[in-house]
Parts: sequence; C-alpha cells; structure tokens
Amino acid sequence: MKRALAWLRILGAAGILAVLVWQLGSAAFLDGLGRISVPGVLAALVIGFATTLFSAGRWQIVATRLGLRLSLRTAVGDYYRALFLNGVLPAGVLGDVHRAVQHGRDSGDVPRGVRAVVLERTAGQVVLIASAVTVVLGAPSVVPGAFREVVVVAGVVVVLAAVAGLVVGRLLGGRWIHSPSKFRRGFAVTLADVRLGLLTRETWPSVGFLSVATLAGHLALFVVAARVAGVAAPVWQLVPLMVLALLAMGLPLNIGGFGPREGVCALLFGAAGLGAAQGVTVAVVYGVLTLVASLPGAGVLLVRSVAGFRVTRAPHTGAVPAPRVAAGPGLESEVGLKS
Repeated sequence: MKRALAWLRILGAAGILAVLVWQLGSAAFLDGLGRISVPGVLAALVIGFATTLFSAGRWQIVATRLGLRLSLRTAVGDYYRALFLNGVLPAGVLGDVHRAVQHGRDSGDVPRGVRAVVLERTAGQVVLIASAVTVVLGAPSVVPGAFREVVVVAGVVVVLAAVAGLVVGRLLGGRWIHSPSKFRRGFAVTLADVRLGLLTRETWPSVGFLSVATLAGHLALFVVAARVAGVAAPVWQLVPLMVLALLAMGLPLNIGGFGPREGVCALLFGAAGLGAAQGVTVAVVYGVLTLVASLPGAGVLLVRSVAGFRVTRAPHTGAVPAPRVAAGPGLESEVGLKS
C-alpha cells in the first residue's frame, strides 16, 4: 500500500508537469534552467543558510522542550542533510523522516524524536497557512475562486483542530496518561508533547518568530527567482502569489518539490496578467535555487557517511557504550520513554 501511494505521488507530479509541457511547451522549463546565474546561486546559498539556521533553531527549541538533547550545530547540519535528501529523493519528505528517526535513535527515544520533527514542521505550516488566509482575505482579487475556498477551508480546519486538541487535552490528557490502553496513553503523551513543544510561554514566541523568519527567507528566495527569470513586477504583487505557491508545495504530489508548484504558479501568474509561462519559469528557477541552497547538505551527508564507515571499520574493543536516554520534563516524558 505504501509503495502504491509513493508511485501515485510520483505519477501525480509527472502528470502535472506533462500537462504544463503540453499546454505551454518546454520553452518555459528550459528558459528557467538557462537563466540560472552566479549572482542567483550566491543569493540562494546566503538565503538558504539563513532559512536553515532559523528552521534548525526552531527544531532545537522544540526538541529540547521535549527532553531531547540537540545542539544548534548538530541541528543545522542535520537540517541541511534533510533538505538535500528532500530535494533529490521522491515525495520530498524522506530527508525529514531520516532526520526524525536518526535523532530519536541518538537521543534514546525514537517516538519522541519523530514527534519533535512533526511539531517543528507543523509550526511552519501553521504560519504558512495563516499567511495564505491573510492573502486571501486581504487581496482576494489576485486569488482564483477555487484557491480562495481551499485556503479558507484549510485555515478553518487548522483553527478547529487546535481548539479541539486543547479541549481534549484539558478533559482527557490527565486521565489517559496512566491508562492501560496503549492508544489512550500514546494520545495523552502526544498531547503533552504538543503543549510542551509549542504552546507554553517559553516556546511559542520563539517558535512563532523563527517560523515567520523562515517563511520570509523562502519568500525572499522566490523574489530572487522571479528577478532571475526576468519578472519585473513589484514585490508587493509577487509576494501573495508566492505565498500560495509555497502552500501548494506541501501537497503530497511532487518530485523534490516539482509538480504542484509549477502548476499553481502557472495558474496564479496567468490570473495576475504576468503570463502562465512566466510563472512556470519562475517556479523552475526557484526549484533549482532551492536545490542549490541545500547543497551544503550533500557535504554533511558525505562527511558523516565517511565518519560512520571509519567507525564500522575500526577494531572492536569489546566495550559496549551505555545507551543515551533523554531526561524528559516531568511525568509526561517518563511515560513517553516507557511507551
């Protein structure tokens, strides 16, 4: 079943790209590749470092609040590696899966390591959805009707899910934390981690600020891509389109981010009078610059792979290292380590 879903994602992205080539021709794609320049590459590397630093800082805050050890230096390296793997592997999320599982193993608590990454990425998506809703409400004229409905529904779902989670956590979290049912206990532990990782006074201001800063970095790279592609439209006109394009990139029908982004940019740029082909070109340039920005992750992957190979080739001394167990905050963490 999982393999079938993976193939459906790939085929869905390929189908979107095939329709764009059929309707607009291959020139929009090839023109985007031909416009990549040295200044654009340098800008991508600088902006990519900033956004990776912000994202890694957000991850460190969430993971630390959940009782997992994670230095900022390690977080930046792991995040770069995840971004590179996301960009070169199908589905666009396998790097994050690797990051979550590997950090969980290193910390001695895989489930909590996975939850830390899920919560960190969720925080970014919530800020992105809130920005998209703001665009829809503030500049409805630049958004096609179908997009308005989808974005508004997504915003309503996020709000309702947050309210429901808080209410259920208040009513059942304390009672289910010691339940003999594995499902109820796991649900209670997850709610406790959501509260600790995102909703306390010590976490949400920092996590929210870093999420906004990360989104600003992605939008800045999109503006650079537009300028490299030859689009001279003012920034205030481009940003609403780019927010919606970033939202489309979260759809599980992409190949390293390619697919929905190009289709949405073609639709939005065409509706804004900037030309559908121009939108595809901007999206392609953005995809290439995003991959360029993640290239330090290839270096991290290579260095750590060589280091791991040397460790496995080293003679065994017979000493067995003690397992690393993260000290969790309070009773919730203790239960989480047992579950």
